[in-house]
Amino acid sequence: MKTNRAVWFGFSCIGIVIAMIAFLTPWGSLTSGHIGLLMLALIVVAIMLGFPTAFTLMGMGVLFTFFSYSMQGDGFSPRAVRQTLDLMVQRTYATMTNESLISIPLFVFMGYLVERANLIEKLFRSMHLALARLPGALAVATLVTCAIFATATGIVGAVVTLMGLLAMPAMLKAGYSTGLTSGSITAGGCLGILIPPSVMLIVYGATTGVSVVQLYAGALFPGIMLAGLYVVYVIIVSALRPDLAPPLPAAERQIPLPEDAARVARAHPGNAMAGLLSALFRPRPGSAAASRPFLWTHLAVALAPVVLFAAVLGVTHDIVTTPAATYDIPDELRLESAQGMADGGGLAEPGGLAEPPGAGGLAEPPATGALAEPPVEGGPAEPAAGALMEPPGTQAPPAAQAQPVAAGGAGTGTDTARLPAPYGYWIGFGVCAAIVAIFYLLLNWQRLLVFRMLMESFFPLAIMIAAVLGSITFGLATPSEAAAMGALGGALLALAYRRLNMPVLKESVYLTAKTTAMVCWLFVGSSIFSAAFALLGGQAIVESWVLSLGLSKLEFLILAQIIIFLLGWPLEWTEIIVIFMPIFVPLLTAFDIDPLFFGLLVALNLQTAFLSPPVAMSAFYLKGVAPPQVTLNQIFLGMMPFMGIQIVAIFLLYVFPGIGLWLPKLLYN
Repeated sequence: MKTNRAVWFGFSCIGIVIAMIAFLTPWGSLTSGHIGLLMLALIVVAIMLGFPTAFTLMGMGVLFTFFSYSMQGDGFSPRAVRQTLDLMVQRTYATMTNESLISIPLFVFMGYLVERANLIEKLFRSMHLALARLPGALAVATLVTCAIFATATGIVGAVVTLMGLLAMPAMLKAGYSTGLTSGSITAGGCLGILIPPSVMLIVYGATTGVSVVQLYAGALFPGIMLAGLYVVYVIIVSALRPDLAPPLPAAERQIPLPEDAARVARAHPGNAMAGLLSALFRPRPGSAAASRPFLWTHLAVALAPVVLFAAVLGVTHDIVTTPAATYDIPDELRLESAQGMADGGGLAEPGGLAEPPGAGGLAEPPATGALAEPPVEGGPAEPAAGALMEPPGTQAPPAAQAQPVAAGGAGTGTDTARLPAPYGYWIGFGVCAAIVAIFYLLLNWQRLLVFRMLMESFFPLAIMIAAVLGSITFGLATPSEAAAMGALGGALLALAYRRLNMPVLKESVYLTAKTTAMVCWLFVGSSIFSAAFALLGGQAIVESWVLSLGLSKLEFLILAQIIIFLLGWPLEWTEIIVIFMPIFVPLLTAFDIDPLFFGLLVALNLQTAFLSPPVAMSAFYLKGVAPPQVTLNQIFLGMMPFMGIQIVAIFLLYVFPGIGLWLPKLLYN
């Protein structure tokens, strides 16, 4: 019955599109532009009927391209066939030589390897224990685990499926409502298409020409904001309605201590840090039997926060106190530059070299065989032939060599006095120092073991993700180079957890090739389709219609986001980007909208493609592994509040664009 409802909903959408085609198309005065819009509508109908998106785009693009060339020429002719095939070959070649696409198979391969390293179970368990005292601890741990794991893999289906197998039985057994459980898993799993390194951002950048590096930098904080909104919602709902998310019993917050840890804890009760130091340097009879490797290992784990604190704050202090390099430009160069700007509209050459009047290129050197500087009044004299002479007296360096000096220095270029650290640094220092101090004051043996579990599951992923994103964001590597290093990091993680074997490697390579082929064929089909749409004049009709509405910038953004939101019901994000983004992006110039900012809004909005029925793929992923009593309608209802949170996130990003644009401007402007 539920399947029939979904089928009828799909057929209803198709019927609405066909009715719009029938009643809105001016059949009496049909132009090539209207045929282009007809092609766009037919593409939507074909995809909703279940035809493969890539080959449907390609087939319709070739068909309508031939139709366009036939309309421009003498009808069906060998020339129209040749032009169509030439266009197809050129578009395919242009897509395959797009360097932005190189990183897709590497990031996908990294994701599949990390998925098979079996980290998610340890990560969920450690997060669950670390957040046990929060309201809705299991749901919060699920969202945090999904966000971390989705960042590492970027594969929505894999994250939702694994968390459905791991977290859903535990949450239902703990008394959590089905709606909150399913909504947390599906919403958290979808974060991978927004938080970098995201394949969706690569596809958007390659489709629209926006820098993938800037998209990654811009999407980082909106992704964290969206995950944070999810967590805040779960905590508030769990605090107000404990029946939806009962608190964990005290027994489930405890983990059994290993033998060595229990022995040291009995001999040195209380603070774990003090107990470790006492057991190492002043052992009591009960702790003397504890193995030294155990003690040193746990001491290293316990010291990790203070080491990280010292390293991060030390590097930050070095950055904020390093004076900015300025340049001491001599007065002679300033005068000559001003004179050159006044005379010829450009910068005068150092030393007074000027272009000969009427010369259109480089002048021949003098016949004497040496290059002689023209005499310039007040400038440095040329030394005599065959001898090097020191300039007389203490004079400034040559004008062509402006000397860098430290900000606030005396202009000599040798003043290395550091700047005082700003107040913001000391505030951050105090906050971090207080957090570290509280950590050590509250560090008992239970918390130390939970922290070690986090070190073993969370920090390897965090280091790999930080290395990949940091190298891209700070310009140390291109996305393709960082993706290659990420693939190597995923292989090393799988190897470290003893999961890298031939079956895992073979399956990861196969799935990577399958996903990459799908994306590349989508690009080829989209490129051919966009060319046919432009040839028929469909883009011109859309632009003229939108501009005739007289919309403001805000009204256009609202209209575009509503259209994308509605398209997310029947279509997936890949189809929305490759089909409709080439239509929207040319309109951004008319409304003075930054394509990067528009891309961030679209990236947040496209989360709905996985959470909005009837094509909400994350719901079907979860239904495939959910217990039989969990229905698809319950999963859909559980996702609705998280869709509302996505709309709130889009509103916040528009009202405060600095959430997405601050980091790209800081790094690249």
